[in-house]
Amino acid sequence: MMAGRSPCRGRRHGNSFTLRAALVLTALTSAPCASGAQVEISRTDDAQATLTPREAADRLTHIPVAFEQPQVAKHEIGGVQVILLEDRDLPLVTVATYVRGGYGLFGREKYGAGTGLPALLRYGGTRGRSPEEVDREIEMHAFQLAFGTSGGSISASVNTLTEHLPAAIRLWGDMLNAPRFDVDEIDSWRARQLEGVLRRVDDPARLAYSELNRLLFGDHPIGWEMDAEDLAAERLRPQLFEELHASIICRENMILGVTGDTDWATIEPLLADFVDDVPPCLAELPAAPIPEIRRAAGVFLIEKELAQSVVVMAHPTTVQLGDEPEYYAAMIGNSILGGGGFSSRMLGRVRTEEGYAYSATSLWTTPRKHEGIVGATTRTRPENTAPAIELILSTMSELRDEAPTEEEVSTTVDRLVNGFVFNFDSPARIVSRTMYYLAQDLPEDWLERYLRGVQQVTPEQIRAVFAEHLRPDEMTILVVGDPAMIAEDLARLGPVQILEVR
Repeated sequence: MMAGRSPCRGRRHGNSFTLRAALVLTALTSAPCASGAQVEISRTDDAQATLTPREAADRLTHIPVAFEQPQVAKHEIGGVQVILLEDRDLPLVTVATYVRGGYGLFGREKYGAGTGLPALLRYGGTRGRSPEEVDREIEMHAFQLAFGTSGGSISASVNTLTEHLPAAIRLWGDMLNAPRFDVDEIDSWRARQLEGVLRRVDDPARLAYSELNRLLFGDHPIGWEMDAEDLAAERLRPQLFEELHASIICRENMILGVTGDTDWATIEPLLADFVDDVPPCLAELPAAPIPEIRRAAGVFLIEKELAQSVVVMAHPTTVQLGDEPEYYAAMIGNSILGGGGFSSRMLGRVRTEEGYAYSATSLWTTPRKHEGIVGATTRTRPENTAPAIELILSTMSELRDEAPTEEEVSTTVDRLVNGFVFNFDSPARIVSRTMYYLAQDLPEDWLERYLRGVQQVTPEQIRAVFAEHLRPDEMTILVVGDPAMIAEDLARLGPVQILEVR
């Protein structure tokens, strides 16, 4: 490294050696690279030359992180918010949209069509082009397109060389705003989904997660699992896709984001034409259903001859995403419990001390507008299934009864703070996060608040949030495994109920 140059220097979004080196150094030494940060090794005598790598790392010093949330430009066209972040490193531009509205808002009878809507936007053609014509234009210009969905939103993006940006936005706009919903493409998508339904039971982990969701959330979109009835031909008519499209892809539901080799003067007229083709919404979206999560302990077994049992468990919690001390304490506490990898207590107990499993992880979901769940998951040999579950439950109870150490908290906070650099490793991720925060009605400075919030968490706050919200004796526990080898041991956890997989 050149004398007098900070290891954190480099182009902001480029792939320079200095930035790569800084990120590696950050990950290895917990010395974050941020604006104004400097890292150095203090030399006191010639003995430094014989230091072990660990001793050398321990002598690294750094200036504390001064986090500054990357700033994006915000505009509006025809009532649609537009987020822009220029990046001139490469002659590429990405245009993306986050659209409020998804399959979870329209009832089970529209679940199949709502799930398939993004795939049909991509592959179903447009009113002016057949699916084959769309594919030919994508191939000719080397466009990269992505379409996806969750229960409450649809996302779509196109990446293109700067010189093809007008053509990219025209084609992408047609695909979003004037889809054809080709019958043959609907049938092809349906056939693939039916094959997936038949093969669901072949993946024990997927089976365990989906069945636990069904147990906990019941007849709520989170608990739905695609079945043959959802894929019945009458539920996948082109007219139904058109109705869902009109309800979701409309102006008031949309946020746009642009990153790359362009500026506002260039992109504004192209987006203005795009927005002109987006119709206004005919009605407000239905309100998202609020789940009623199961609140009863239970042990459930899906019988399947396996060399390893799959264990998942959870119960509801009222901690929600927000700028509250309880939220930050739950996030740090979950990382200490089992979400923090090799430094977490759960993995230390289950893997290192007892050798029951290769991995064990805790989870704590914090939705914005309804309850989430707290729990854990692992895989283990059949004879270790019940002991591993008991050990996980007892590890959970420890954090209810006694606060974690100051060292555990500081190590976890440092890891989260240092990892912030990876939230901004590309302009596209910065813009994507900003669009999501806008859609979730989070404050514009949310990342700054989050960073400040986790740094203020105390051990006692973690103990208090675990004492109030974590109840190991109320877990819904689901195991996928060999009944001949595990049923008897599971019975000591409580009455075992056999689940028949549909």
